[in-house]
Amino acid sequence: MAEIPEKSLAGPAPELRGHGLRLRLWDPASEADLESWLRGRSDPEFRRWNTPLIMERDLADARESLTAHVQSAVDGTGVPFCVTDEATGERLGHVSVAVISRPMRSGRVGYWVLPEARGRGVATLSLLLAGRWAFTEFGLHRLELDHAVGHEASCRVAERCGYLYEGTARGAMWEAGRHDAFRDCHLHARLATDPEPEPPAPR
Repeated sequence: MAEIPEKSLAGPAPELRGHGLRLRLWDPASEADLESWLRGRSDPEFRRWNTPLIMERDLADARESLTAHVQSAVDGTGVPFCVTDEATGERLGHVSVAVISRPMRSGRVGYWVLPEARGRGVATLSLLLAGRWAFTEFGLHRLELDHAVGHEASCRVAERCGYLYEGTARGAMWEAGRHDAFRDCHLHARLATDPEPEPPAPR
């Protein structure tokens, strides 16, 4: 397949449905989206394993951070999906396809789930949806996933979604709460030619 043509991913943005979920672009103009983004990104469990470039403390920080993420869709370099319950519209978390290289047909996935939605398979099911879109509709060849060493829950999500462990990247992530120190991460990846895993039943 040839290089993927340059284009915005914001208009119209992809909307994905399946497994009882709906994935749509986050909206920085929505107060409800901003509040969910702030809660998810400032949650202690999220901060234990992730150190954002913008350490969100309030809605102003959340607006700046979310606007930057949505700009990646405008630029065509990523898609930050708000994960919602398909039936109720309840916001459950986030999954993204980011750092898209069109010449290499590659990208990087990431995800988090709001505290009240954990334990329901949301991360696994939303990542399967986003991966299917990236491979079959957008035309990527490789998706990478990394997580801090020791983050066993994220490792299980990666494995359930068919992302094979490829090794340890040294000093590839910031330490928790710091921008001046680094820690190792595990690298997983999935190719378009890999078999698609069977989704678990929603909980």
